[in-house]
Parts: sequence; structure tokens; C-alpha cells
Amino acid sequence: MANEMENALMGELLGEDRGVTLAEVCRICGVNADDVIELVEEGVVEPEQEGRTQWRFHSVSVWRVRRAVQFRQDLGVNNAGAALALDLLEELQQLRARVRQLEG
Repeated sequence: MANEMENALMGELLGEDRGVTLAEVCRICGVNADDVIELVEEGVVEPEQEGRTQWRFHSVSVWRVRRAVQFRQDLGVNNAGAALALDLLEELQQLRARVRQLEG
């Protein structure tokens, strides 16, 4: 039941892309603020506004935090490794989209 509510909230947030607060990122991703702050410092995600109390994150940042946490838990990757892996995944997605565009 809680997982369904989290998925519904995630879908709502991602659909609107109104930006989410640090507290919302923590709740959605099941991490504490220090974890997100470390990911910001490592360059995994970038908040829109300065000052931790005013940070807003785009929906892609929520996705990146969730994936970084998953990489750390499942693969034992540190934050720098997670950042690199996420950047490479995004680049791969962009290249695949470009290939589809050129082929289609």
C-alpha cells in the first residue's frame, strides 16, 4: 500500500515537473537529507535554487537520486561512480534517440 502511494506521488510529481523540495526527494527516494546533499556535492543532481532550505529539484533529479541509491545498494558504487554511471546512461539514451531519428 505504501509503495503504491509512493508511486502515485512520484507519477504526480514527474507529470507536473513543478520541482520538488529536498524533503520530498528524501521521502520519495527513502534517503535522508545528508545523502541528497552528498549527491549534490558530487554533481549527481543539481538543485534549482541556492540555500538548502529553498532547493527545488526537477523530476529527472528524483530519478537520478533513486538510481544512485540503487547503484550504491546493489553494486556497492560510491557517489562518484554513480554520477559517472548516470551520465553515461543519459548519454546512451541521447545517442539511441539520435540513431532512431536518423534511421526514421
